[in-house]
Amino acid sequence: MKDDLILENIERYIHLEKEEVNLLYSLLTPRVLKKKSFLLRQGEVCKTENFITKGCLRMYSIDESGFEHIVMLGVEGWWVSDLFSFFTGAASEYYIDALEDTELLQISKPDLERLYEQVPKFERFFRILLQNAFVAQQRRINQNLSFTAEQRYLDFIKTYPQLEQRIPQKQVAAYLGFTPVFLSMLRKKLSQQ
Repeated sequence: MKDDLILENIERYIHLEKEEVNLLYSLLTPRVLKKKSFLLRQGEVCKTENFITKGCLRMYSIDESGFEHIVMLGVEGWWVSDLFSFFTGAASEYYIDALEDTELLQISKPDLERLYEQVPKFERFFRILLQNAFVAQQRRINQNLSFTAEQRYLDFIKTYPQLEQRIPQKQVAAYLGFTPVFLSMLRKKLSQQ
């Protein structure tokens, strides 16, 4: 059952009793996004935390020249949202859309607050998620500043071994800050080594 994936994710950090699981499920809303559909558009307020049970999402911005800059990719078992917009109520600077048909479990901010109040250990769970997200963001910034293009690509395929086969090369290139042509040349060079 797909709902088991969210429980596996949560129970890596906290243990839930049956009534706590029931409360969680009562606060989650399932949502299906077709490929290329938007979860969030720039200028909208992010109103949900989103757990992916199936599919792949990307969060990105578009610069003045029309180039996409992917700041995050998410697949099954990952939480995705624009946290700044979600927590502050400010308009998002990002788009979040589906690279594949995607199924989500969503929780609104008021329902998340209710969950914190009724099951305080969820505060610990979401604190750990935020810590992990912060560490991942710092790591990504450091790599973009200090790794060569080749090192960034090799780290991407090591960290996300199945993702490169699931999403178009154009999306991998946008995530790594390359053009698709550059990524193609890099892949060719690496295959000849």
